[in-house]
Amino acid sequence: MAAGTPLYAPLDGFVHSFKDNNVFGDYGPTIIVEYILDNVKFYTLFGHLSRESLVGMYEGKKIRKGEQLASVGNFPINGDWPPHVHFQLIVDMGDKKGDFFGVSSLSQKEYYSILCPDPNLVLRMSQL
Repeated sequence: MAAGTPLYAPLDGFVHSFKDNNVFGDYGPTIIVEYILDNVKFYTLFGHLSRESLVGMYEGKKIRKGEQLASVGNFPINGDWPPHVHFQLIVDMGDKKGDFFGVSSLSQKEYYSILCPDPNLVLRMSQL
């Protein structure tokens, strides 16, 4: 995706947390949105965003389905990656805020596969 590409909320929710993970190789600006669907709570992490995506952000902010939530960031702001978005589905944030593990060791793959199911359950994109 090109830097500046708008990113839209897939569902109604609210901002759980956000942070500029401003460390080389990290997410850069990150927003985590909390949802409740059919009495099930879950979260989505949007990482590698533009710094402008955090302007006006606050915990508890309502997010509407189809609303522009953020935009794709450019390097070096986005953790020094080529422009793209990291979209991750998470079923339990634990005590984390504004950040969450994006990779795991092979020995923890099964655990994180349960904690972070296939994001296409939300996105429903035929290309994935």
